[in-house]
Amino acid sequence: MRVGVVDYGVGNLGSVLRALASLGAEATALRQPAELAEVDRLVLPGVGSFTTCMGLLDDGGWTTALQRQVQDHGTPLLGICLGMQLLASSGLEGAHRPGGTPGLGLVPGRVVSLASLGCIQRLPHVGWNGVQPAQDDALLGGIPTGTDFYFVHSYGMVPDDSAHLLATTDYGLPVAAVVRHGPVCGTQFHPEKSGRAGFRLLRNFLALVTEPVPC
Repeated sequence: MRVGVVDYGVGNLGSVLRALASLGAEATALRQPAELAEVDRLVLPGVGSFTTCMGLLDDGGWTTALQRQVQDHGTPLLGICLGMQLLASSGLEGAHRPGGTPGLGLVPGRVVSLASLGCIQRLPHVGWNGVQPAQDDALLGGIPTGTDFYFVHSYGMVPDDSAHLLATTDYGLPVAAVVRHGPVCGTQFHPEKSGRAGFRLLRNFLALVTEPVPC
């Protein structure tokens, strides 16, 4: 199983690569959009601001290449933390336009601040928190309700369609923790930093049987 971790200039990819390798995957950092077609699975990490990271994806030619690889070829993609948020249609973090910065649009929805949703807890949300499934899905197979995962974020995704919301976490209000639209998956938490449960989710992702996302 060849897994490519998109290296578009943000974050330390080492922990993600090591986690995937420990599960038997042939994990490599991808530094050019043309390399997307050379792997069986894709992982999109993210650190920083939605607008800044989308700018890096746009400038590096990743945006269109990722959309085509998923929509035309059905390559499974896992977004992690901010990488999950980038899957949305738009995001308000750092945006310079009223409707927000356009995202990848692979999971229809928007990314907004947790405070704007009514969260009165301390932000950013940092630390371990339990995850509650919203529906059955192979991505969550073998992971008990209430299992703790490691979170670091101040913004959250609000999917347009509840069918794409697989699990939530309670941080004063329900917050999207796992999303999926066909082969496109996202976790707001860091599975690579979440111990055995996180590794189980990564193993489930590697085993997914999927179909392309409709254009």
